[in-house]
Amino acid sequence: MKKIIFSFFLCSCLSFLHAERLVLVSASYGKNILAITDAAGKVLWSHKTAGPERGHTGHHDVHMLPNGNILFHDTWTTLKEITLDKKVVWEYDCANSNGNKGKRVDVHAFARLRNGNTRIVESRVGRVIEVDKKGKLVHSFALKPGGTTSSRWARATPKGTYLVCSEQPGVVTEYDVKNGKVVWDYLIKTRVYGAMRLKNGNTLIASGSGNSVVEVSPDKKVVWEIKGKVPGTEVNLKWMTCLQELENGNFIVGNCHAGPDNPQIFEITRDKKIVWEFDEYELVGNGLACWQVIEGKLAAMVGRKIASSQK
Repeated sequence: MKKIIFSFFLCSCLSFLHAERLVLVSASYGKNILAITDAAGKVLWSHKTAGPERGHTGHHDVHMLPNGNILFHDTWTTLKEITLDKKVVWEYDCANSNGNKGKRVDVHAFARLRNGNTRIVESRVGRVIEVDKKGKLVHSFALKPGGTTSSRWARATPKGTYLVCSEQPGVVTEYDVKNGKVVWDYLIKTRVYGAMRLKNGNTLIASGSGNSVVEVSPDKKVVWEIKGKVPGTEVNLKWMTCLQELENGNFIVGNCHAGPDNPQIFEITRDKKIVWEFDEYELVGNGLACWQVIEGKLAAMVGRKIASSQK
């Protein structure tokens, strides 16, 4: 009887904790949608984006900004900031700006900086740029020559360096943003998609085509891994993409191209137990590469803005 009561209490607590969770998703592959849902997958807000009926373009990075606006892209070259009442308040065209006209450029990663500028990783051109609100180039550095110039996800570390993923040759490269010098790298030899620096100083890597998530130490030893299938479950791992680390130490993981029978996002503990799943195949289809789980004060503020915009 005590076990039943405890289990009920635990489930109730988990439901309460996830009740304040919002999920921002950005998907192409014919879905062509930007949406915010609650933890259970109920759509609270959505916006139809540009994109082809087949294949994909853009939708490889997305950010909920502190002001409640969304920074996204629905082409490989154009970034947009949109309000929750669907007004575009900022736009930047990488294909025709700051020396790129006539060059092949793809964008798979970007971020709004604390100073209000925007950092953009320009794949193929092979550089990371910082532009101000008017699109003026403020700073740039070159990516390491070779296959590393064709990049995917990128994220800043707590120390201010920058982790950039490159599918060929399958490497995560850490750059000093001041001078572009390589300060660390890890060759995973898969079409790696995402990486982030954890609070403990290790690096969590979503291996893309490697169907795995691995945690590696600064001296490049694998200290934690899930591969192929989450142990003790029927959850198959396919194209692993975005990552988040929660305050409680759990990881949130993106599981793209995994089909209708697997969650597109899930939260997993250090002992490899899944404690939350986002499984909304009808909404996002088989191509949800990027997303952001939003909690706390930001989630509360976004919830209020959505309610206000729908009055």
